[in-house]
Amino acid sequence: MKRRNIIPFRMLLFLFGLCVLWACVKDSNFKTPQKACEAVLQANTSFDELKAMYTDGVIQIQDDLVIEGFVNSSDLASNFFGTLHFQDTAEDPSSGMQIEIDLRDSHLFYAEGGKILIRLKGLYLGSSKGVLKLGGVFSSFGNLSVGRLPAAIVAQHVLTSCDESGGIVPKEVTMGQLSDTHVNTLVTIKDVQIISEELGLTFADKEEETLRTLTHCDGDKLSLKNSGYANFQANLLPEGRGSIVGVLLKEHKEFLLVIRNADDIDFIEKRCEKIPDEFTSNLVFISELADPNNNTEARFVELYNAGSEPLSLKGWKLLRYTNANSEISATINLTDYSIGAKSTFLISPNAAEFLTVYGFSPDFSGAANGPADSNGDDNLELVDPFGTVIDRFGVVGEDGSGTNHEFEDGRALRNENINSGNTLFTFSEWTIYNDTGAAGTINLPQNAPADFSPGIR
Repeated sequence: MKRRNIIPFRMLLFLFGLCVLWACVKDSNFKTPQKACEAVLQANTSFDELKAMYTDGVIQIQDDLVIEGFVNSSDLASNFFGTLHFQDTAEDPSSGMQIEIDLRDSHLFYAEGGKILIRLKGLYLGSSKGVLKLGGVFSSFGNLSVGRLPAAIVAQHVLTSCDESGGIVPKEVTMGQLSDTHVNTLVTIKDVQIISEELGLTFADKEEETLRTLTHCDGDKLSLKNSGYANFQANLLPEGRGSIVGVLLKEHKEFLLVIRNADDIDFIEKRCEKIPDEFTSNLVFISELADPNNNTEARFVELYNAGSEPLSLKGWKLLRYTNANSEISATINLTDYSIGAKSTFLISPNAAEFLTVYGFSPDFSGAANGPADSNGDDNLELVDPFGTVIDRFGVVGEDGSGTNHEFEDGRALRNENINSGNTLFTFSEWTIYNDTGAAGTINLPQNAPADFSPGIR
């Protein structure tokens, strides 16, 4: 039997394999194939022009419009999902947008910092939680909403530009500077830390979207939004202080920051702890109340600090309960002031008249019908920054007329042996003049300035 010659067949298989191999690589160095990019398509509209198209509800874009932008988000760490965020320039952007896409591992197709072109025709534009977004459309109970663009057509609308990109530069902002122009852009915020109440927690609860809280040393706060599926979800929040980079989002009226990965946080500095600037002391109290018989414009309230140190009045308030009211009728906020050691603090409802009558200016000029403008049958409270009543004159809920805390047409003077506030009105601590003499008070109307001693304790 004649043998078949099989060598040529093996050789054919070998040559075919070589052909397939060479067809799968770009060159003899076996580099990874480059993804296709768009070199011809050009942008013909801007972010602002696109946003100006929106009026209400959901609209479908009908014109052959194209915008270009730079990708600032990444789903590599799974903290972003189903959304691509991009901004108008790679550095110092003036506007940002987002497009909803049903595409997993989108970072493989749209690299962070890369330039993209978006064909807008056929896409939908709508508002969600107060922020505009692009995408597909879905209906719920007859209402249209912008949803994720199906994976099969994402590449038809979102194209990678062939233009080289030098990467994206986060814009440095402070919490106090955040505005709608920063939404959907990459920002960096310095000198921040996680609030102390959340230290020891993880970035997110497992499989749940979680908000944590950033705070600046000056007290400003910003929510940090983390996915319960992020690859750093179980990591403990960093304890230090420093800078953070992330995409700024907004939901309704609240700004949120979303990091791309855990490396976006650089907290290597020592935490800044709040230095207390709000203090309390029962050595500050009401020392004199005035309702002159001859001049209602010359009324005043005098506070006194019996302590040996000055005291900031930040957060302190003087409250008035008119007549028998149990609800606060008027409030004076003393935050911007302080009271010296062994010194008085004078509050007048009419600073000009006070100067004319008593010959010097009050420390605080209030307003008509305020706590210092009492006609003698009202009740007052001095409250510290923490909401604690430090001193009280009168009985809240009781009209002072005909009682032992009436000073109508007269004066209520704290006795000199009293050196601290009292949360309960105690008649024995006061000498009270009025026009009735009821309940142990003195029936002797007082005239200004002769019968009063503002500023003297």
